[in-house]
Amino acid sequence: PPPAAPATDATLEKIADPTLAEMGKNLKEAMKMLEDSQRRTEEENGKKSSGDIPGPLQGSGQDMVSLLQLVQNLMHGDEDEEPQSARIQNIGEQGHIALLGHSLGAYISTLDKEKLRKLTTRILSDTTLWLCRIFRYENGCAYFHEEEREGLAKICRLAIHSRYEDFVVDGFNVLYNKKPVIYLSAAARPGLGQYLCNQLGLPFPCLCRVPCNTMFGSQHQMDVAFLEKLIKDDIERGKLPLLLVANAGTAAVGHTDKIGRLKELCEQYGMWLHVEGVNLATLALGYVSSSVLAATKCDSMTLTPGPWLGLPAVPAVTLYKHDDPALTLVAGLTSNKPADKLRALPLWLSLQYLGLDGIVERIKHACQLSQRLQESLKKVNHIKILVEDELSSPVVVFRFFQELPGSDPVPRTVSVPSAAPSAVGRERHCCDALNRWLGEQLKQLVPTSGLTVMDLEVEGVCIRFSPLMTAAVLGTRGEDVDQLAACVQSKLPVLTCTLQLREEFKQEVTATAGLLHVDDPNWPGIGVVRYEHANDDKSSLKLDPEGEKIHAALLKKLNELESDLTFKMGPEYKSMKSCIYIGMASDDVDISELVETIAVTAREIEENSRLLENITEVVRKGIQEAQVQLQKANEERLLEEVVLRQIPVVGSVLNWFSPVQASQKGRTFNLTAGSLESTEHTYVYKVQGTGVTPPQTPSGTRTKQRLPGQKPFRRSLRGSDALSETSSVSHSEDLEKAEQLSGAPEPDTPEPGSPEKGSRK
Repeated sequence: PPPAAPATDATLEKIADPTLAEMGKNLKEAMKMLEDSQRRTEEENGKKSSGDIPGPLQGSGQDMVSLLQLVQNLMHGDEDEEPQSARIQNIGEQGHIALLGHSLGAYISTLDKEKLRKLTTRILSDTTLWLCRIFRYENGCAYFHEEEREGLAKICRLAIHSRYEDFVVDGFNVLYNKKPVIYLSAAARPGLGQYLCNQLGLPFPCLCRVPCNTMFGSQHQMDVAFLEKLIKDDIERGKLPLLLVANAGTAAVGHTDKIGRLKELCEQYGMWLHVEGVNLATLALGYVSSSVLAATKCDSMTLTPGPWLGLPAVPAVTLYKHDDPALTLVAGLTSNKPADKLRALPLWLSLQYLGLDGIVERIKHACQLSQRLQESLKKVNHIKILVEDELSSPVVVFRFFQELPGSDPVPRTVSVPSAAPSAVGRERHCCDALNRWLGEQLKQLVPTSGLTVMDLEVEGVCIRFSPLMTAAVLGTRGEDVDQLAACVQSKLPVLTCTLQLREEFKQEVTATAGLLHVDDPNWPGIGVVRYEHANDDKSSLKLDPEGEKIHAALLKKLNELESDLTFKMGPEYKSMKSCIYIGMASDDVDISELVETIAVTAREIEENSRLLENITEVVRKGIQEAQVQLQKANEERLLEEVVLRQIPVVGSVLNWFSPVQASQKGRTFNLTAGSLESTEHTYVYKVQGTGVTPPQTPSGTRTKQRLPGQKPFRRSLRGSDALSETSSVSHSEDLEKAEQLSGAPEPDTPEPGSPEKGSRK
């Protein structure tokens, strides 16, 4: 059931404070206007507004409707140019409550100091008490912050002030004499260590990266034994172990460190233990795993209730335990400013709107979605699931995996650096691109799933489903998870067949003259091929204009075949030369025919282009030769004639008494023979000679018999192949028997090896 009834105009009129009633009404109208304008923008994608063009500030001012219209133009003006997933989500009533909190914060700040102090103290104490009880963190304090990492930075300041008593007076000199050390897991979120050093003003040597397990346990858990060794080494060097950041759900795969053992280690060496991660949300449920439950004994933890509950613009919360209010004030965890206390107002309103049952139900629903997907993927072949706890893992990470022929699986007890590169590297090289393609396909087919494609150091490219971070915002349901599992199942045949055909395609291309196989690890299709023309400089990595023209024409020819394969042209991996990229394929692709077609077509394109260049050169030389011959003929004609004929008056009289029998001589260029001939035959017989007819150029393309409706590069059905082969064999046997009975072949019948039969073939 819904947590509360939506606010109506009648309920708003019952509010005594007119400002609050007007604020709620305006917020409702504003959100309705923005949502309606979004729908209108989707219907009118062809119309573009020029309201987002910057201009001068108007002197008369604008009303709220005009301002909201400007905001919606800026929000949705370019939606037709952006992908569908980039559009704003349609938030529900609980989102309106969170947004109302920001408006109320601005209004409450205008109250007098005494009322403001009482109200902010009540909001802060209520929110802190509710969060500590929901997430089982007894007697804790809360710090609300916009940036998720800001709370950890404040905790580090508190730890420094607690361990260095003279830090307020002596400052950095105290740290210089005994350098603090902050320990982070190798599976921590990227950039966390650099952020802490920048905020605290500490050098990077103050950070210590703790590796994860390599022999036993999860490879995404912190190695506790190695951590203890690092702590002892730092103490011997005169350093001070200050703080340890543990994970209750790593940023990548959602695995939880051994928090109980880490807490004992921190108590032994006087260190502060801070825990963060998405699995902390399960503390609100009735059943909690022991590894996550141990986080309730830590010194501090960071929660992100905004994405867990689908609340926009809600701050993150850092819960901590400390008895000295003066140090927390110096560290920035507490503040006397009302504006800082009002950060909790949106969360204070949202928690009351949802109620305890609504909060637990949302978190429970997200965990059930992950369990549902995990159970569905277990039934799918060639899908490897990287789950720490199969019973209570709110994050599901999976990837497509298929062992290649001749590769042995890597033993679980062998570390990755020492594993055979032919086994690990070959599998990752072939499967990473396919998993990246699979992830993008699933994100488009099921956009409400909130999938993320990531590249892990050990496993390679994987797909992560974390409904705790996305389900409440995207509205993910159980039907969406079932659709996601069905899409994974439907894409498996294409993935397995493409992976098997990649090696066959590579062998065929390598064995074909004129073709070069390009090893592109980022291309998910069958493979990449480049045609090496006669003038191709194999040692150069620069752009090849001639090769680009050949590949462009080749791409056009391949797309005209209307096959099921997709062809693209692009630069070669690690160079600028053009290549042909061949997409995903099914199991009925004839690789030998595909490679032969590419080679023959590219060779014909190159020969035609060279023939055109040769004809152009021959014609140019023929024209020059014709000009020389005509000029020479004119000179000879002048020598043959009498000089008197060249005199204007005398020449005319002489030509009248004795006319000259001049023959019209010219030159014609025979394109077939490539020679220059006289035009005398043309003028005498009034017909142009045809010359010698050139023989037809034999084509190297193998003509393959296809069934009606069969597309190119498809293998024929085994039954039809066998039938055609049997019929052809029986027909040839009947011919041989007929020839033996007649004694000799007919005179007009060519022999089996004669040129005529070969040409007809």
